[in-house]
Parts: sequence; structure tokens; C-alpha cells
Amino acid sequence: MDKPQDITDADFEAFLKANGVVVVDFWAPWCGPCKRIAPMMEEIARDYAGKLAVAKMNTDDNPRVAMKFGIMSIPTVMMFKQGKPAAQIVGAVPKKDILAKLEPLLA
Repeated sequence: MDKPQDITDADFEAFLKANGVVVVDFWAPWCGPCKRIAPMMEEIARDYAGKLAVAKMNTDDNPRVAMKFGIMSIPTVMMFKQGKPAAQIVGAVPKKDILAKLEPLLA
């Protein structure tokens, strides 16, 4: 997948199971910092197509998964490997910070 996929509470588990390494951007439409990292998520999806999957989850519309993982602030980017949480970043950070947590998961 070369662009982030919109996922919901209902299809979250299936999305994790269908992909090895998954990056999930927890966001909301009213969140300014979320809008700043959205282009980075698109770049990561494009640059790492075939190696990982990138998803976006609107926490206003899909609160169940956010609550399950204790997400209290957005944007939060969570990384999963084989369906299990592997790394998390809270806030709008530079792309290099996201890649620093992501790269080891691809090894």
C-alpha cells in the first residue's frame, strides 16, 4: 500500500493481522498537529510500500482502539509488529524521529 488506509475500530484487528509491520496514526480532524504529520505518514507509506502498512484512525469516530491502548493525546503514532505494539510516539515530531523507531522493526 502506497498511501495510508483509513481504518476503524471494527477492522483494526484484521488490518494488523493482514500486515507484518503496521504504523497507525491516531488523529482527529480538529487537531492541528495531526494535520502537520499527515504528509509524513503519506511519505512513509509511499517510501516503504511493500515493507509495511500505514493506517489512519480517527479517534473521534473510533474511540475503542484508542482506549484499549491508552491513547490520551493526539497525534499518537503507534507501530506494531506481528500484531503486537512495538513502539509509540506522542506529538508532532520530525520524520527522522518516526523513522528512528520504525527502521529497527523492519530488520
